[in-house]
Amino acid sequence: MKNNKKGTGVSENSRRNFVKSTALLSGAMVLPTFQMGAMVNVFNDKKLKLAVVGCGGRGTGAVVQALKADDNVELVAMADAFEDRLKSSLTNIAKAMGETKKINVKEEHQFVGFDAAEKAIDLADVVILATPPGFRPQHFEYAINNGKHVFMEKPVATDVPGIRRVLAAGKKAKENKLNVVVGLQRHYQDSYLAALEQLKQDKIGKIVSGQVYWNSRGVWVRERQPQQTELEYQMRNWYYFNWLCGDHILEQHIHNIDVANWFIGEYPISAQGMGGRQVRTGKDHGEIFDHHFVEYTYPSGAVVASQCRHQPETMSKVAEFFQGTKGTVSTKGDTAELKDWNGNTLFEHRGKDDPNPYEVEHVKLFESIRNGGVISNAENGAKSTLTAIMGRMATYSGKVIKWDEALNSDLLLVPDNMTWDSPAPVQPLADGTYAIPTPGKTVVV
Repeated sequence: MKNNKKGTGVSENSRRNFVKSTALLSGAMVLPTFQMGAMVNVFNDKKLKLAVVGCGGRGTGAVVQALKADDNVELVAMADAFEDRLKSSLTNIAKAMGETKKINVKEEHQFVGFDAAEKAIDLADVVILATPPGFRPQHFEYAINNGKHVFMEKPVATDVPGIRRVLAAGKKAKENKLNVVVGLQRHYQDSYLAALEQLKQDKIGKIVSGQVYWNSRGVWVRERQPQQTELEYQMRNWYYFNWLCGDHILEQHIHNIDVANWFIGEYPISAQGMGGRQVRTGKDHGEIFDHHFVEYTYPSGAVVASQCRHQPETMSKVAEFFQGTKGTVSTKGDTAELKDWNGNTLFEHRGKDDPNPYEVEHVKLFESIRNGGVISNAENGAKSTLTAIMGRMATYSGKVIKWDEALNSDLLLVPDNMTWDSPAPVQPLADGTYAIPTPGKTVVV
């Protein structure tokens, strides 16, 4: 894909207004309001055919949520790189549903391998994309080019060329009235929506700073098995390789970074930070860091401190805090709270009985499909993904990374047209470890 570095005819002020309006609208776009009597019921009571691409835990869970979201939807095709994962997923879906009338995946529609995605997508009206995120751009592009509605997990890419593919496909989806929901489920969560409504009412004034966190013990490790090729090993242990995962600042912490973009109503103009790996240093931990700290600066002047950590026996926190000119807002799980600068509570949401946002996002997707609506999450999903990638660029390089510099990067992590005979994009060193990014030396754009 070619760069658009110069000669676009778009001023910097226009660009800033564009990204600001995109961020502000993202909350509205994900939850469209339907006038049911006035909308054309496009699909009437047609049985919608569902396919899933990526049959790990998240793909399996998303299928169950989708099948429960609509009375007349049927799972007809599945795709995964590995047969054992597909078979396990199909078994678990049937167990979770408690019945099989919504599950109609014939043996010949269970596709395995690098070319499996396209075969499954072809059979569906609605597609769930839940592979490791490195493959998301090519699968999303194919689905949109073939007229499918899409639910895709976050993040939507691991490199910037992939971001540009998603932006282009997202634009086409909107033009063709195809619904796209991205699994940044806080946009469908009552506590966050309630807080956002208070911000729109200017309860705490203009946000000038914030802190967002995903600090935890970390995630699973899948050990190398005898007879595995290097490519299969990396595919199985995908979380620890950037071409597949993008590092945990992207794969997990994108949720909190996205909330900052959403609440401030802009995307950052620059990022700088630091990170490394001190605890998670084994051969099975690939090439990613175990901690990142990034300072994002926004066009309005707001500055957000972002931190994420995968280190056992340390402080755990997954939350967001923002300071405005008149008060503060905090969001964590199903709670949201606004206070003035004297400590008085302005608003409080305790949502223990709120609907599950992982389910709501599928309900809204199918409602929109059936009632002629268009949910357009792809652009925000891509730009929040880019925000997290900017953070990774900053911590890996130790340099200040500008938004436009990041968006024009041609550093490609994920090759097209991979097969099981392809070399793994990242190769181990002689001692079996992998090269680790080194601030001051690593090239990121």
